[in-house]
Amino acid sequence: MVGPCDTPACGGEIAEQTSLPLHGRHLPPRGLPVLKKSEDIRLPEIPQRLGWMNYWSAATARCMGFPDPARDTDLLARSRRTEAGGWIAQLTDAPLDLDSPAHLDVLLRAYERFPEIGGRAPPR
Repeated sequence: MVGPCDTPACGGEIAEQTSLPLHGRHLPPRGLPVLKKSEDIRLPEIPQRLGWMNYWSAATARCMGFPDPARDTDLLARSRRTEAGGWIAQLTDAPLDLDSPAHLDVLLRAYERFPEIGGRAPPR
């Protein structure tokens, strides 16, 4: 991953996806999914979280089923393939701003599209 977002507040909210509270149920802000810590994710190719700009190796892209032209049209419009076969996937045109409903929607849809990210998908 290149960078989660452009503001400290946004970075803090994304970090809260993996922070475990001392008491009670873990509920990240803004409906974001709970993510496992990187050491608890079953494969090293699986990203720990999404950000504004994401680097996915060829192996990572294969694990996640990216690209799927039928499902990834919007993301492919802002992505480019690297010489090594990986991908730079940019979620939004401008740096991720979780106060923007459009940006939050893109982020939530990306998590829905890629349940592997953060170790949320059951093992296959």
